[in-house]
Amino acid sequence: MDMLGGLTASEFLRDYWQKKPLVIRQAFPGLTSPVSPEELAGLACEEGVESRIVLENDNGKPWQLHNGPFTPERFSQLPEQDWTLLVQGLDHWVPEVADLLEHFRFVPNWRLDDIMASYAPKGGSVGPHYDQYDVFLLQAQGERRWTFGGHCDQASPRVEGTPLRILSSWDGEETVTLAPGDMLYLPPGVGHHGVAVDDCITLSIGFRAPTVDDVLTGFTDFLCSQADASEHLGDPDLQVQDNPGTIQPAVIDTLDDLLREKLGDRRKLSLWFGQYATAPKSMDIVVPAEEPASPNELATAIQAGEQLRWNEGSRFAYYDFDDDTALFVDGEQYLLKGDARPMAPLLCAGAYIDADRLAQFTDDEALLGLLCTLYNQGSVYFE
Repeated sequence: MDMLGGLTASEFLRDYWQKKPLVIRQAFPGLTSPVSPEELAGLACEEGVESRIVLENDNGKPWQLHNGPFTPERFSQLPEQDWTLLVQGLDHWVPEVADLLEHFRFVPNWRLDDIMASYAPKGGSVGPHYDQYDVFLLQAQGERRWTFGGHCDQASPRVEGTPLRILSSWDGEETVTLAPGDMLYLPPGVGHHGVAVDDCITLSIGFRAPTVDDVLTGFTDFLCSQADASEHLGDPDLQVQDNPGTIQPAVIDTLDDLLREKLGDRRKLSLWFGQYATAPKSMDIVVPAEEPASPNELATAIQAGEQLRWNEGSRFAYYDFDDDTALFVDGEQYLLKGDARPMAPLLCAGAYIDADRLAQFTDDEALLGLLCTLYNQGSVYFE
């Protein structure tokens, strides 16, 4: 893949993914930024858009963070340099940015976090730091100088007096300057520091994995929502003990068997994870269609070849069981059986759904109903 500097996706995953950084010159040749600095500033003024401004020196305080939404006047009050505007989830609001994700489908859909835009005038940065996720740093406008290298963790010294995790004693191992179209991949835990050479925009394509806490609390909360969770444990074989204060080993055996049974249910684990992993990051963009469609209207449009695509904020995934397939869209599950099962991989393969293949399913009333549900709830729309 040219985007990976001549490496195949398999070679990249084998040799670099979560292992070591990779600088890719002209990963996207001729790239021009899909958004301008003014458009980013406009988005940062909108409710529902997560935005931040980082000032390297804020009245003597190092690396101060200000959260949006901002007023237009706020930008006229900023210094000429040494600050950064961050707009999170840019792919949720700008279709051209969301389209970049089609180049990264060699990573599973459920691993995607979002695309963040970073605008900075000369000298602007967010300080030396490390992240807990995989990120591709794509230069979209201007130039940014990156220093990176060395593994960092919670024990790494940090600058005091700032809400940000700024590394205080870190030098990095390599320095490169990225021009538009260049890209830098960084695994989790690798220290890095990007400084704007001139007015620049960097797009950060981030991939996040759940924490152990996310999995344990999320799955157990899911189990607790099941109908049998309110049942009480029984002990019909209870016997008199020498000391009433003793907790008998048989009690622990019963609890151990119960937990192993519940936590070992792979079907329930798969259903929970599919819903968890596809829950939209922003519910502000996955909104019902302004004009709901009927199944017949949807079938007519699909058969006419109109392009159906994902909502930019929607998430799609599926899991194949032995006898059925679970389709997950925006935190909801839909079980498909028999001839309906191929619908799941078709819908999940990419943001632009193959119109010809989709038309083959429009004669099935149940599947057409599913498509209608996805359309009317805002998970897909006609481009």
